[in-house]
Amino acid sequence: MGKATVQKALSAHSAIGLICCALLYLICVTGTAIVLYEEWQRFEQPGAPEMASIEPAAIQRGIENVLESEKAQATTTHLFVHLPTDALPRTTITTDTQAVHIDAAGGIVMPEENAWAKFVLALHYRLNLPAIVGMTLVGALGAMMVALAISGTMAHPRIFRDAFRLRARRKDDIATVDWHNRLAVWTLPFGIAIALTGAIIGLFYVSGFGMAATAYGGDVERVTEAIFGEEGEPDPAPAVTPDILPALNYMTANFEKVTPYYVILHDPQTAGQHIQIIGEHPQRRIFGEYYAFDGDGQFLSSAGLADGSIGQQLAASTYNLHFGNFGGLPVKIAYIVFGLALSAIAATGTFIWLNRRERRGLPAKRLRTLWWAVVIGTPLGLVTTLVGRLLYGNSAPFVSIFWATFILTAISVAAFRWRRVRLIK
Repeated sequence: MGKATVQKALSAHSAIGLICCALLYLICVTGTAIVLYEEWQRFEQPGAPEMASIEPAAIQRGIENVLESEKAQATTTHLFVHLPTDALPRTTITTDTQAVHIDAAGGIVMPEENAWAKFVLALHYRLNLPAIVGMTLVGALGAMMVALAISGTMAHPRIFRDAFRLRARRKDDIATVDWHNRLAVWTLPFGIAIALTGAIIGLFYVSGFGMAATAYGGDVERVTEAIFGEEGEPDPAPAVTPDILPALNYMTANFEKVTPYYVILHDPQTAGQHIQIIGEHPQRRIFGEYYAFDGDGQFLSSAGLADGSIGQQLAASTYNLHFGNFGGLPVKIAYIVFGLALSAIAATGTFIWLNRRERRGLPAKRLRTLWWAVVIGTPLGLVTTLVGRLLYGNSAPFVSIFWATFILTAISVAAFRWRRVRLIK
């Protein structure tokens, strides 16, 4: 590899890193935390009823109880039932207006309260911005992360040869560079996989609009239907509550190796209502397959995520691969370790750039102070928001607490560095 190519790759690596370093670090830290999304929900609300499984008749009673409680309101357009899983052994029913936990008999016990876990997920998923803007930005950062991994590897021709050369005890900048390079090599396959799947998930809106414009006459809905199945024709005429027992019994009788974990009622209590059941397929990376039933519980079709086109199966596999939702606790622990490594890579990359500036006689004290605020303030913000959840409950202002923590951290770091400079003098 020529010296000019190496220099260009190094320049590209630095430029990309400086553009997205702060947001990329934020995404790495929050992504590491959200690996334990189900565990955080159980931690937030330890009193919610838990069960290894629930009878279909109890699910039906729970649906009827929830819909009965909403009689005075407008008819909900979608009702979701989360069935007990190993990671989250709870039954939760969500509508357009509420989310409640039910017990093993189908009775409503308490509202679902996991606002902190949802805040962290939204921070990772879309930076707490509107969905289209935030997810597109996060997707673009995922693409940049892929570019960083490739350009960083090209910029260091000896990076694999020196994979185990770690001069951690050195007091100069070499230790920081070695940690950055070694962690980057050790996590390279994981980093590329996470970045690529994150880019695919985040850029869904952009790619969806593009596909709609070129292949579906601008109809975005047809793009999602091609992957996840059709919605069906709405009919607002009143109807009785759909009976999901035939649908669940059909799943047991005909798809015995599939484990249902989610039930969706579309337009419940209308003539156009229909049912979807999402089932987990063992030994597959797909998040599940959609099985469609009519309002009477008669099987219609499956979406094809398990056995359809390669594109469908790949689209259905990105989510679990990105978040580590397979293989149980050992995989989650591995994702946490690798996530911490990616966070360290993002943090040390900017410190390396700042150190290089100082060696050239161009110190950037304010930038270094701000970067220290980013590195310390991001995980500290997650801690203070969690404390806010424990002290003030589900309605705590998480976004305000997080950014207030960040600002106070910046002020504290600046004051500490100013005092240290004075003491040296």
